[in-house]
Order: sequence, then C-alpha cells, then structure tokens
Amino acid sequence: MTTILFDIVILAVVLGVLVLVHELGHYWAAKIFGVWVHRFSIGIGTPIKGLSFRRGETEYAISWLPIGGYVKMASREEEPASSVLEGHASAEVPPDRVFEAKPMWQRMVIILSGVTFNAVFAWAIFTGLAWKNGRHYDPTTTIGRVDVNLLPPEAAALASLPEGARVVAIDGKPISSWEDIATRLTTGNTNTITFTFANAPTLVIPLARDALVQRTKIATALEPHEPPVVGSVLPDYPAVAAGILAGDSITAVNGAPVDQWSDAVTMIRESAGKALTIALVRQGKPLVITVTPKGEHDVPEDPSSAIVGRIGAQGRSDYKTETLALGGAVKAGGSATTESAGMILRTLRGVADGKVSSKEVGGPILIGQLAAQQARAGLEDFLAFIALISINLAVVNMLPIPVLDGGTFVILVVEAVIRRPLPVRLREVVTMAGLAIVVLLMVVVVKNDIFRAFGK
Repeated sequence: MTTILFDIVILAVVLGVLVLVHELGHYWAAKIFGVWVHRFSIGIGTPIKGLSFRRGETEYAISWLPIGGYVKMASREEEPASSVLEGHASAEVPPDRVFEAKPMWQRMVIILSGVTFNAVFAWAIFTGLAWKNGRHYDPTTTIGRVDVNLLPPEAAALASLPEGARVVAIDGKPISSWEDIATRLTTGNTNTITFTFANAPTLVIPLARDALVQRTKIATALEPHEPPVVGSVLPDYPAVAAGILAGDSITAVNGAPVDQWSDAVTMIRESAGKALTIALVRQGKPLVITVTPKGEHDVPEDPSSAIVGRIGAQGRSDYKTETLALGGAVKAGGSATTESAGMILRTLRGVADGKVSSKEVGGPILIGQLAAQQARAGLEDFLAFIALISINLAVVNMLPIPVLDGGTFVILVVEAVIRRPLPVRLREVVTMAGLAIVVLLMVVVVKNDIFRAFGK
C-alpha cells in the first residue's frame, strides 16, 4: 500500500470512528427522550443508494460527502442549511415527537450528547492505556543540555543556565520528574514562565500563555542530564563491531571529556565517516576503542535531511514505571483528557487574539499524516492519537458557531431566556452565516495543509 493510500485509509478510520461516536451521542439522547429520528448518517448530504437501510422509523446511511455526519431529527420547520447538509426526509411524525416539542432541558442534553460522547470516549482510551501501562516517568529534573537553536527569542536566557541546573518548581508548582517540566511549560496559565532552581537563581521568561508553539519549543530545547552509560547496542552498526557493550561508561571522545550522554552524541553526530577514539570504563577498568560512525540521514524517511554520524549505541534509560490501580488510571485518564482539551482551547484562543498564527492550524491532510505516523508506531500510539482527536472534535464542536453544537446550544439558551423560539427567518440567516464560517475555516486549514506539504 502506497504512503498516500495508507494515509487516506487511516484518516478514514480515525474520522469514521470519531464521527460514529459523536453521532451516537445525539442519536442515543434523541431516542431516550422520544424524538423521531429520520436518519443516522456517516457523511453529509444525500444517502448513497445501496449503502443505506431502514430499521423502524430510522434510516441508517452512508452519505455522499465524507465529511462529518448527522442525526436528522424530526422538526417543525426544515431550514435550508439543514436540507443541504442532511438531505431531505419525509414521514408522518406525531406532533409530540418533534425536537421542538421536547422540554428545553431535554433539547440541550440532546445537543450536548455528541461532544459528551467524544469526551468520554477519549477519557476511556486514556484510562485504558494508563491502566495497562502504568505511569512511565524520568525522575531526573536536572537540565543537562539546552539546544539554543530551538529556543524562541523570549527564552534566550535559558542558554546561559549553569551546567547541572536542577529544576524544583515551575510557576510555583513543584517538579518531581522530567515529564512535569514539559507539562508545566505547555499548560502554564500565566504570561510568564518562572523557573525555580535548587542551585541557580530564579529565572522569569516573559511568554504569553497561548504561545504554545514557543512553549513547546522550550520544552523540546531542554534535555535532561543523562549519565554517559551505554544502555544497549544495535546490530549492524559500528558499535557492535568495535566491541562496545551495554554498561560501558564513556569518559572521553577524541580526548574531549564526556560528562553526560548528549556530549558523546553531539561529537559522534558531527563525525560521520571519521574514526573516533572513545575512552570507556568497563567494570571499573579503563578501555580505549576506535570506532567510525556510520553516515545516515538525520530523518531516515527524509532524503533531504542532513547526514549525521551514528554508531548504534543507545543511552541507559532511568525511566521508572508506577503501576496504577483502576482508580488511579481513571484519574490519569481524566487528567490527560482535560490537559488535551485545555491545549486545544488555548490554541483556538491564541489564534483569535493573534498569539498563535492561523498558519499553524492543521486540517484533514495533517490529521491523516499524523494518524498514519502513529499507526506505524504501534496500536497504543494510534489509540492515544484517536483520543486526542476525539477531544479536539468535542472542543471544536462547542464553538458558538451556528451549525456546530455550540452554536445550536447558544440558540437554545437565548430561546430559554426570551421564552419563545427565534423567528424562522432569523434562524435561517444565522445558520447560513455559520455554515459560511465553517466553510471558510475548512478552506484555511486545507490551504495550510497543502502549503505545509509543499514546504511553503
């Protein structure tokens, strides 16, 4: 299967599952409250003949436009946008079974059930993964290296941190693992980042809370201090031929002292095809070996990436695993869900206030590419990605834009306040305006995807 075809198939699987979950929420609530459901559809528009069937009052269908889905409920008035998006449906419906005949609170529950199902679905996946795998974490909080090329201008002061600076708190919140550092950086809710160190002065970085790209770059630029100890060696690489073994400690490369693993990696990467003299300590005894790093593309799948040296030795991992009982897994799943939702909300808020460029927002092409990457990485990575997109779908659907669940909910709230339905003509105008906004947003994200694919 070609890469593009694989991406398309994986995208169809991800969106198909999430749309099914979302529409099941609306469908389930509508049925519970006795609303007549004309059609349950994956895709929008008119159903495809041969891919539809009827059971009872409801038609179950695959529709022509493979974007989203819908549950077409009986209504007193059919709006133009509804006909375009959901196709036509006709049946004699008892007056008490139309959507508008139900109490306001029931209509609100029906509208909110789609996003609720998406959120619960994400929570269930995150909980299952946490229960199976436990909590993996790196207990070190000592910064070993700062990649100055990744630092945004606002964080330039991090480049001058003293060697071995140990983080004890960020924004006043205690740090107990390397994962805490990344989480605090990306979820901080103030317009500064305050680093508190055990052995260095406090450092305050002015950076907007919604500047997620810059905050993520800081988290990536900071690397933990890892001892220069070989954890494993890969077959068919120079380290094996040179006799390097797991457990060896690297003390110098070409006479230059090595204090941490990243020191050795940097010198090896810069020496593709050049012989290196590596000083080791094995079981307390010094040893010197010669090895010539193999030249490879920095990103193996990208032939345009730079050539770097590799010897096939991996550092020793000090990661720890904490087993979680069901209660702990449910809590961890909830935390992962709320953190994901918070990141998405902050991205949207950042785009709205100009702190995040609209060019950084991706659409279906990017989702397909990322989904395919995660699918290749393994089932658990793929499931975690589905959970992330599920909560993304929930948050986006709650935007107060007509034709989205959030916009419909706002209309219901207004009707509850004024104690009467909005005029049909006004609802039609508002709905068509909402549809235009959604189409415009789709054009923007697809344009970003295309430009990103061509490196523009």
